Amino acid sequence: MTNLKHTPPDAVLVAIDVSKLRNDVLIEIPGTSRYRRLVVLNTRAEHDRFVDRLLALGLPVIAGFEATGNYHRPLAYRLLQAGFALRLVSSVALARTREALYNGWDKNDPKDAQVILHMLKIGATQTYCDPICSGVNDVQELSKTHEVISKAKTELWHRLLTHYLPLYFPEAARFAGNSRSDWFLAFLERFPTPASVTVHMKEHFIDEAWDIVGRKVSKARLLGDIYETARASIGLPVATDSAAIAMFRLVIAEGRSLIRQRDAIEAQAHAAMADNADYRRLRQIPGIGPIIAMTILAEAGDLRRFRHHRQFLKFCGLDLATHQSGQFRGQTKLSKFGNARLRRAFWVAAQVAIRQRDNGFRAKYERYIARDRDDADLKRKALTAITAKMARTAHAVIRTGSDYRPFFEGPIPSGRTSLSKCREGASATL
Repeated sequence: MTNLKHTPPDAVLVAIDVSKLRNDVLIEIPGTSRYRRLVVLNTRAEHDRFVDRLLALGLPVIAGFEATGNYHRPLAYRLLQAGFALRLVSSVALARTREALYNGWDKNDPKDAQVILHMLKIGATQTYCDPICSGVNDVQELSKTHEVISKAKTELWHRLLTHYLPLYFPEAARFAGNSRSDWFLAFLERFPTPASVTVHMKEHFIDEAWDIVGRKVSKARLLGDIYETARASIGLPVATDSAAIAMFRLVIAEGRSLIRQRDAIEAQAHAAMADNADYRRLRQIPGIGPIIAMTILAEAGDLRRFRHHRQFLKFCGLDLATHQSGQFRGQTKLSKFGNARLRRAFWVAAQVAIRQRDNGFRAKYERYIARDRDDADLKRKALTAITAKMARTAHAVIRTGSDYRPFFEGPIPSGRTSLSKCREGASATL
């Protein structure tokens, strides 16, 4: 969170412009009028030499830098281990400050180091939280890897629905169902074309596919429907032993592998976080499952460091912002200057919560859209309000250390509702 106080005058200020291979460094020592410039390569020897040089000054050191991919992590960890205070500079704030100081968009590493030093002086920085030192590195890697695999699975699923099925078995798309399930891919791997279905008698096909489709209601009727659909299919007459179908099966096998990897990560995440009190409290909130709870803790860290829920909403980019100049006042909307993965996690949780029964999130959503249930814009605004409420609730249950207590909200009285009633649980909600 932003430090509004000026940096102590007796501290050595170190501005670091990070890059992949080298770091441009600007050092200001109190009591001197000149800066020391140096280049620190990203090698163990250079890092050690840089740390020794700072330690030799015998003064408190405050180092600031802009996060650059993950290239800053090794040097930042090394500086933390040496006992130096680290500050993180916002990329947006750095760009705006550079334009204000130099009246232009010209950008280079030495100039960025000067801007970082200026921002250190005025205190326009954030306290750097290292994932390893704060104990969330493993959780972050689980969360990010799950996201990568989920995106790959979604991309592959779209490829099946828009390329392979329209070519070889168009009618099968209506049986696809939930993209998280494995039975449909297992079925296509065994029966990729209508010909591979109709080559069997109907009763024999049902026996062959019975165990593949898993547990289904009216399974015999479902398989019979698939068989009749295959008989009337317009799919291209491609031989099942052709190279094209081999590629189709290869993609299907990749999709099934991604599902297994995703399920394994979810199980590992739940096992790793099961003893975490914050994780258990988040799981009590409607719409928040193992992965979303893990993502919240991985991206936000300890939510207790946010003294008020407004600070947490701003960290997520769920705070409201309005552009105003003179007589002009723009539309108030979400700032979105925050953690995008956190914002997306709460958005997904809100979508799940409003589809469940008898909880405060669905009740608020229903009240919001009651005046026009067909208005798509109103539904979007309602879901945005539920997303912000989900973030406030998550912050409240962790900060207060109280369990989530679900209840069904009644009609809200007229007038403004106190901000102290924003959370479900020990107190009422908005």
